[in-house]
This record gives sequence, structure tokens and C-alpha cells, in this order.
Amino acid sequence: MSDDGLFEELPEARKPETGTATGRPRLREPQRDQIELRAVDLDSLLGSDHPARVIWSYVERLDLSDLEAAVKAREGRPGHPAISPRLQLALWLYAAKDGVGSARALARLCEQHDAYRWLCGGVSVNPHTLSDFRVGHGALLDRLLTENVAALIAAGVIDLRSLAQDGIRIRASAGAGSFRRRARLKEHLAAARDLVAQLKREVDADPAVSSQRAVRARERAARVEAALRTLDEVEAQREQRREITGKNEKKKEPRASTTDAQARVMKMADGGFRPAYNVQVISTVGAPIVVDVQPVTTGSDRGLLRPGLERLRRRFGRLPERYLADGGFTAANAIEWAHSQNVEVYCAPSNSKHGTDPYAPRPADGPGVRTWRERMASEPGKAIYKDRPISECIHGDWRNSKLWQFTVRGVEKVTAAMLLHALSTNILHGNRMQQALTA
Repeated sequence: MSDDGLFEELPEARKPETGTATGRPRLREPQRDQIELRAVDLDSLLGSDHPARVIWSYVERLDLSDLEAAVKAREGRPGHPAISPRLQLALWLYAAKDGVGSARALARLCEQHDAYRWLCGGVSVNPHTLSDFRVGHGALLDRLLTENVAALIAAGVIDLRSLAQDGIRIRASAGAGSFRRRARLKEHLAAARDLVAQLKREVDADPAVSSQRAVRARERAARVEAALRTLDEVEAQREQRREITGKNEKKKEPRASTTDAQARVMKMADGGFRPAYNVQVISTVGAPIVVDVQPVTTGSDRGLLRPGLERLRRRFGRLPERYLADGGFTAANAIEWAHSQNVEVYCAPSNSKHGTDPYAPRPADGPGVRTWRERMASEPGKAIYKDRPISECIHGDWRNSKLWQFTVRGVEKVTAAMLLHALSTNILHGNRMQQALTA
């Protein structure tokens, strides 16, 4: 068939007109109310070396049979399937890397963020289950940290011969105005108990009345009682310090918070005073790997060196050869004890108020303190001490991950949150170090 005459009726194409444009411009504007059907492969959303894959690779090798044994939903029996404990652990470890401290925020990310969606793999999660998992398995997280460090030692990535300890103060989930003295706390407790009794009578008289107010009143009374118990502990600690040091502290009545009874007002890095926890971090020297983490309620690091070493002995069954810490940890009795355990302590001596040489021996020095002064005055000792700031790099990573304030309350829950941060740090840094060894 000939093509002659097929296109005879087409209009002649016009060239673009030059000069001033007239009329409205034709533009492609976004139309966000359109419905799209997209074919998405979740596995292709992340690269092969994405941190979410690294964390999942770690989690899927764990033995979580104890958690799975507690699941009530079983094959052949009714009940909705539970969210995998393995998935919940992976989500919180990845959330620690991103500085996500809220269970509700994590649940939203599982719907919106590709990395969290990849981890979920189509499994829906809810904030209540995630929140319960984070604070309900502190013993498991503590065991996983020990096993993780042991695996890195076996792989030749780290060793425990030289360790460093440092403290980082993190804001507590308690308001500065929630601290009360004993007399005021007793008034609050009496008012809370009266309200509980009143609401109980109302519920007994009319069962249709909601009991939620009574539940909240009982919780309030329990928090005030915890604050009163905290005051007793603070006073006992003051008396113990007075017996040890022989010095009387200022007669200032202690206070406790009605929202987080275990939090203490501490001096922060910016010079201000706020409710916080002093998180003690023990890490390897030369590598940002956390081997132990423990929140404490004392604002000063002084006196915390020996407890840190004792925790290491309980966790690993041995002590390091060298132990580095900043000047805030310097305490003669701790140095003497470490010397008796064949541990070389590297702490900067505090400057004397009288201008004397801090490295010069003193009449009251024991053999451990004398050896420590000689060690810190020597050039080899100063060279070893320069490796101490590696622990502060870990603190910097956590600050960059928005770890400025806890969203949970109480030492037990705060410890679980910090163990997640420590594990997440070890998994990612340990993976990079293992790849460097095998490259």
C-alpha cells in the first residue's frame, strides 16, 4: 500500500513564536492527591553494607529461645501471632543508632522509613509492645553485651589488657521542679492517700464510675513513697561518707523527685545543675568498643574506679593490666586496691592547692600510690595515658545520636536503655573493624 496521501490533511507545524509571550504559562505542577500503585521490593531499598543489615545479621544469630518460649500464641491453638522478639531487638538496636528514644516515634518510623520498614519486613508493630520490650529485658541485654565482647576478643578485634573508664552525665526524665524535701513529701503522700481512699469509696458506691483516676492516684502515692525511701538512702550515704572521710558535709536537707525518685541533681557539662544520671562507661583503649556500662546516682566520679574494676571481674572473670581514667577518678584507696590486684592505674593527679609537685611522693602514700606517682611522671606513662580519650569518642557518638535525655525513669530502665546503646555501638564498630582485618 502506498503512503501517498496519508498525511495530506495534517496541519502545518508552526515554529515557536519569538518576542513577548502571551497567555498563562504551561507548567507541570505537583498533584499529591493522586493514587499510585507502586511495585516495591523492600530488599532493594538498602545497600549491601547498610547498618540495618549489619544489625539484623547480628540479631538473627542470637539464641533468643527464652524469649520465644514465653510467647503464648502456639501452633494449633487460637491467638494472634506475637511480634518476633528478634525483630523488636533489632528495631531498638537500630533506633539507638539513630537516637530514637520514644516507642511511638519508633512505631511511626516502621511505617515511614525505608530502613525500619526493611527490618519489619511487613510486620506491623505497636508502641506499647515495643516499650515493654525495651525495659523488660535488662538481664538479657547485659548477657548479650558480655557475649558480644567475648566474640570480638575471639575474632582478634580487641583485647582486655588496656581499658578506660569515663562518666557521661545524661539528663533524667524528671523535672527540676519535681524535687521535694521530706516534710513536703509527707504532705503529698497524705494527700495522695486521702484521694485514693475517696476515689475507692466512689467506685464502690457506683461501679460505673471510672477507676482510672484511682489508678493514677495510687501511682502518685507509690512515686512519693519511693521518693521518701530515696531520702533515707541519701542520708545513709552521707553518713557513710562522713565516716570514711571524717568530714562533715553541709547541713543541707536532701531532696528527692516525685517523678523519678532515683535521679539526682548533678552539675552538667555546661555548668548548669539538672536532674541526671552519671553513666559510667568502660571501653577498650584504641577502639570504640564498650565492655561495660552502668548508670549511677552520684554526681562525682570520685570513688567509682574500684566499683568499675569489680564489675569487670564479675563480667569477664579477670581484671585488665592497665586501667585509664581522668583526674576525677583519682582516689588513693582505689589506687592502692588496684595495685594489690596487679592493675596499673593511669589517672591524672589533681593539682595541689599549695603549688607542690603532684608527682612528688608524700608521707601518707602507700606503695601503690607511690608507684602510681612515679608511673604518671614518666614519659612512657604519659604516652600510655594519651590513649584515654577514646572513651570520649564514644560519648561524642552518642551525643551526635541525640542521646541528651532519657525517656525512661529509674536506674533499671535507664540501664536497659544504655545497654542498647552500647550494643549498637559495638555491633557497628566491631563489624567495620572485622572487615578491616579481613581486607
